[in-house]
Amino acid sequence: MALGAQAQTGHSPASPLPLLDTLQMPPQRTPNGVRYVFRERGTGPLPQPGQRVSARYTGFLPDGHIFDASEAQGGLLRFRVGRHEVIAGLDEVMPLLPVGSRVRVWVPATLGYAAKGVRYPDDDDRYLIPPGTPLVFELEIVGVR
Repeated sequence: MALGAQAQTGHSPASPLPLLDTLQMPPQRTPNGVRYVFRERGTGPLPQPGQRVSARYTGFLPDGHIFDASEAQGGLLRFRVGRHEVIAGLDEVMPLLPVGSRVRVWVPATLGYAAKGVRYPDDDDRYLIPPGTPLVFELEIVGVR
C-alpha cells in the first residue's frame, strides 16, 4: 500500500510531492548476504528465535515469475523463527523485521534451495525453482507470538 505525499511529508494534497520509492534506496545486508529494503517499517516487536511469526508473502524468480504466494496456500505463512521451518535466508532476515513491516527481500541461492532446486510436484523433469536460483520475496510481517 503506497503512502500519499501528505502521509510521508505532512504537506497537504494541494501541494503534492513525488512519492518516495523505497526500492531506490540501497538495500541493507545481513552477514550471510540476504539483502532487504523496507517498503514500510513496522512499529511492532522484532521476532525472536523460537517465536511464531505470521507473514504474507509472494516469492519471485529473478525474471519476475511468481513461484509461490501465501494467498495460494491459505492466506498466511506461519513458522517458528530459527527452527529451519523456512529457507535459511528467511530465517536469517526475520529477526530484523518489526511486526507491521513490508519489505522486499533478496535471498542468495545458497540460502534458498541451493544446488537442489525445487521440482514441479507433478513433473520430475521440470523445475519450479531451478538449482542455483536466487529468490526475491515481498513480505508483510503480520504478527508474532
